Amino acid sequence: MRVLTTPISILLAYIPVMATVVTTILSVVLARATLRYAKATDKSLALAREEFEREWSPELHIKLERVSASEAKIVVTNLAKISVLLQLVQWRKLSHGVPSLRWFLNEPLVGGMTWTETVGKRLIGSTGGDFQGAIAVSVTFYASGRLFRTDWFRFHVEVNRGNILRLDPVNMAARRVQVLEPHNEDGRVKSDLVVDVTEPLADETPAEA
Repeated sequence: MRVLTTPISILLAYIPVMATVVTTILSVVLARATLRYAKATDKSLALAREEFEREWSPELHIKLERVSASEAKIVVTNLAKISVLLQLVQWRKLSHGVPSLRWFLNEPLVGGMTWTETVGKRLIGSTGGDFQGAIAVSVTFYASGRLFRTDWFRFHVEVNRGNILRLDPVNMAARRVQVLEPHNEDGRVKSDLVVDVTEPLADETPAEA
């Protein structure tokens, strides 16, 4: 009886130890599985967030097109799903630090749609009868109650004796859009659009014929 009792006693004594080892191993396996699941969930959320921002964040594309020797048009395409309200169009010669032409709008633009306007007289008036060089165009707009402005889209322009010979895109904008909500020292919002609105436009906007 002593020969049988001793192994059984030892086995009974090792059962709690074995149970602890098994529990530890299972805990490690479950912990690693939980970490993998958490990482996969984080990646899924990041992809979903990126997809949501790509589809619903405002993004406009600007294009100038030559229609004829005396006419051109601007085409603004809303690449996002969210609708926007166009407020201001500005363009400038790259040799100048301030816009040489701007005009105000109040045009809604639904996601996936385009807005077009003829700008032949504005283009020739801002560049003069003879010009060869690059100009940059930007649009300010409202989306979801916030004020945005696109980056500057560049175009190569060649005007000779009042005739538009070339109007070609140079490159796309480096950034999508930026929010015009910087604050000054007293805490009030001071945006580029506010500066544009308060500046006199008579000297900067060429008169249309």
